[in-house]
Amino acid sequence: MLRATHLLSPGTARLCLLFAAILTVGGLAPDILLPLLGAAAALGLAVLAWRHLIGFSVAWLLLAGVSLEMTLHDLIDPTAYGATIAAVKAAQLGLAALCTLRYGPRLDAFNPAWAYLGIFAIGLVHGLHPGLSAADSLRSLAGSVAPFAFCFSRPPRDWAAAMIRATRWIPLLSVVGGATLDIAGLRPLFVDSGGVRLVGLGHPAFLAGVCLAAVYACLIRLYRGGGRTDLTLLGANFVILILTGARAPLAYGVAVTTLALAFIPAPCMPTRRRWLLLLGAATLLPALALLDPALSDIRLFNLLATDSTDLSGRDLLWPPFEQAAAQSYWFGWGLGAGNFIIPPEGQVAQLLQTWAAHNEYLRMQVEGGQIGRALLVVAFVLWAVRRTRRLPRAERHIMRLIFIAFAAHAVTDNVLISTPASVLFSFVAAVFAGETSASVAARPSRLPKTAAVA
Repeated sequence: MLRATHLLSPGTARLCLLFAAILTVGGLAPDILLPLLGAAAALGLAVLAWRHLIGFSVAWLLLAGVSLEMTLHDLIDPTAYGATIAAVKAAQLGLAALCTLRYGPRLDAFNPAWAYLGIFAIGLVHGLHPGLSAADSLRSLAGSVAPFAFCFSRPPRDWAAAMIRATRWIPLLSVVGGATLDIAGLRPLFVDSGGVRLVGLGHPAFLAGVCLAAVYACLIRLYRGGGRTDLTLLGANFVILILTGARAPLAYGVAVTTLALAFIPAPCMPTRRRWLLLLGAATLLPALALLDPALSDIRLFNLLATDSTDLSGRDLLWPPFEQAAAQSYWFGWGLGAGNFIIPPEGQVAQLLQTWAAHNEYLRMQVEGGQIGRALLVVAFVLWAVRRTRRLPRAERHIMRLIFIAFAAHAVTDNVLISTPASVLFSFVAAVFAGETSASVAARPSRLPKTAAVA
C-alpha cells in the first residue's frame, strides 16, 4: 500500500506535517496556539516571498507608496496609522534580508544606515531624552535604517528594472484608489488646505513625495531608451504633483528634470529632441494663464496669487526643536527624541496636526547633536559619490542632481522619516543595482520624433 505522503508533493507533505504538529502542540498547550499559527503563517509567507522575490518586492513598493496608513487612519481606526507604518518598515527589512540571503550581501560602507547606528550608540552612551526609552530608540533605529536596507544586497537587473518600472505607476495607483473611495462616499479625493489639494489614498505631502520618486524613475527610464509610456507617465506625475499643492517637491522635480534634459547628453535621446520636450512643456504656461479663473481654487495657484509663505507652521515648530538642540549641543538626545519635543496633545500639535520638525537637519541635531548630524551628512555625501561612480555618465549626473535636490528639500520637509523615503531609496537601490553597462545608453530611442507627437 502506498503511503499517503507518496500522493503529495514533498513541499505539500511538509506543510501538512507542520500543520499537524502545530495542532498537536496547540491541543496540549492552547495558550500558545495562536502564536504558533502566526509564526507558521509568517514562515509560509517568507517561503513564498523567497520563491517570488521580485513580485513581492514590487507589491510591497506599491503598497508602501500609496500610503495606506492614511486611509486606514480615516476609515478604520486612528491607531492603525502607527501600526501600518511599522508593518511597512518591517516588511521592507524582511524583504531586504531575503534579497541579501538570495542574491548576496554588500557591505556598502558609507550607507547612511551606519550613521544612524552611530547616532543610536551615541544616545545610549550620552543619555536619552527623559521621554525616550531605549526600546523606543531601538524602534526608531529600525525605522530609520529600513529605507536603505535594499542597498546591502546585490539584486539582479530583473529586480532593479521591475522596481523602477513600478515606481512610475505609484501616484496614478494612489489617485485611482482615492477616486474609487470618493465615488463610494468613503473618503474624499481632494481636501481644502489653503486651497484644493489632491490626496489620493494618503496625504497631499506624502503623495507629492512619491510623485518625486516617480518623476525620477521616468527620467531614468527615458535616458535608458524609454518610449512614449515613460514620457506620458512623466507628464501625468507632474500633473498630480501640481494638484497636491506641494510647492517644494514641485520646484525640485522641475529643477532636476529641466537640468537633466537641458544639459545631460544621452545617445538615445539627441539634444534637439530633449530641447523640443522642454519647449513643448513651456508652451503650456500661456494655456494655464488662460485657465487662471478655473485654477484659482487649486492650492498651488492660490498660494502664488496670495503670496502665502508659511502654511506648515514652521515658525511654531522650529523654536522648540532649536531650544532642545541647544540643551544638548554636541551629542543630542538620542535617536527618536524628535517625537518627544512637541507633545502630541499640546496646542501646537493640535493646531497643525503634526509634531514633526519639518526640517531634517534640525531634527537630526536634536537626536544626534552636532556630531551625529555631521556623521549623517558626511555619510550621505560619500555614499552618493561612491555609489554613483560606476553608473553610466548620464545616470551618474542625474542621480547626483537627485541627491542635491534631496539635500535642499530636507531643509523644509520630513524627507527621511515618512514612507515616501522608503519608496525613494528603494528606487535609488534599484538604480544602483541596475544596468550599468554603456550599452544601455546606446539603445535606440523609441521616443516620438517631434514635440507635437510627444
